Amino acid sequence: MKKLLLHSCCAPCSSAVIERLIPDYNITVFFFNPNIVPYDEYQKRLSEQKRFLKEAHDNSIPLIEGEYSKSGYIPARCEECFLIRLEETARLAKEMRFDCFTTTLTVSSKKKAALINPIAAALSGRYRVEAILDDFKKKNGYNRSIELSKKYNLYRQNYCGCDGS
Repeated sequence: MKKLLLHSCCAPCSSAVIERLIPDYNITVFFFNPNIVPYDEYQKRLSEQKRFLKEAHDNSIPLIEGEYSKSGYIPARCEECFLIRLEETARLAKEMRFDCFTTTLTVSSKKKAALINPIAAALSGRYRVEAILDDFKKKNGYNRSIELSKKYNLYRQNYCGCDGS
């Protein structure tokens, strides 16, 4: 199986994406969200990601934590924030010799795969590592993430993480 670096924004989004990908890939989760404010929110999401991997997958899926921006809000809008997170994912995938990378971002009903996937495709070319381009909300992905969140009692945040300023 190919080694996949899966960028994760949160446990609820990762739940359905992991379920869909695990039959075909050897997954490592990369939790990288430097734009989340406040820091307590970042910690809460990271803690939930760890708990989900432990409870749902017996810690069989490794987790890499990306660096948090201690300076707080990175002045960016959605597209720039996607680029920041995906570029670090592609760079790390190349550095750690993963076969491919993808992101949980497209499972969200509020995020458009048509915006995210071209960014991942461009980074795939730049870093010479395959990008798995998908719209994970399709095939009931978003609804499945809600079901799995309920099953594991996952914290579901009500905002992307940035402060919007």
